[in-house]
Amino acid sequence: MNNAHNTLQSRLLEVLMSAVLSRLRIKPLHPLFVAEVTGIDLTVPVAHDDFRAIWDAFNEHQILVFRDQPFDDETQMAFSRNFGALETMEAHAANNYKPGHIAIMSNLDARGNLLPLDDPGMVHRMRNEAWHTDSSFKPVAALCSMLSGRIVPPVGGNTDFASARAAYAAFPNDRKAALENLIGIHRVAEPSNVDDPAYNEEQKKRLTVTHPLIRINPANGRKNFYVGAHAQEIIGMSRDDARKLLDEITAFCTQPQFVYSHPWRQHDLVIWDNRCALHRATTFDKTQYRRNMHRTTVAGTVPDSTLATMPVAAH
Repeated sequence: MNNAHNTLQSRLLEVLMSAVLSRLRIKPLHPLFVAEVTGIDLTVPVAHDDFRAIWDAFNEHQILVFRDQPFDDETQMAFSRNFGALETMEAHAANNYKPGHIAIMSNLDARGNLLPLDDPGMVHRMRNEAWHTDSSFKPVAALCSMLSGRIVPPVGGNTDFASARAAYAAFPNDRKAALENLIGIHRVAEPSNVDDPAYNEEQKKRLTVTHPLIRINPANGRKNFYVGAHAQEIIGMSRDDARKLLDEITAFCTQPQFVYSHPWRQHDLVIWDNRCALHRATTFDKTQYRRNMHRTTVAGTVPDSTLATMPVAAH
């Protein structure tokens, strides 16, 4: 009787998921990663089975693109919490030294006027134009980030994404074994930049952490490199040798065949997996065009094996 009941439950779940996936369209945008998801409004509460499809697509494709999602901050945070607890942003120049759950990537002041290029927040945001992964400088690195395009320039301002998972798969096998147990040192700021005003000394010390050079996604067992601008040294190596290796791996990961460049439309939402993808902002004419993007970042968990199942917050 129990076997028959379990079989019926499994069949009903298959039928339900089939109905969900027939409504949600998941279209690859790149041969190796990235997919566009249509057929759902994320600004209202998302049903459990809809989120299951999104969660599975996230783990499979690394980057998800949703069009026509007119979020405000509250609805963006509400949807983001399906993936888990939100990070609190560090206080720094780009957010007027105020912590919060929303990071604003903008060239506008509080009145909507263009900021001068030498504004401290504008200078700080230039860091986003280097390949990086969000919050790798935290003891528990971020799971994912979600960027909402509130105001987008008509020309330029793409966000580039690189699959460190596809790059790892393509990396020479005879070299992977030598890298397997290496541990990287990640920092919020370059230690050599003593004049950097964005972070105080307490933050710089607290936000210097270690992570494996190679990580595994517990949801599917796939490996990837974990590098980027915040990865600055490797334990047991000289700084020069570590820098050379990290630069080599980052350059390998960001070859054109592993990169997708996202051209923004207003009300796009893009979700990326910080565990296995690098990203960077690209420039635009900041003296002429307005841009206002709001980002939420979902914290990772310890141990990473808990990510093999759908987050509890989605129920």
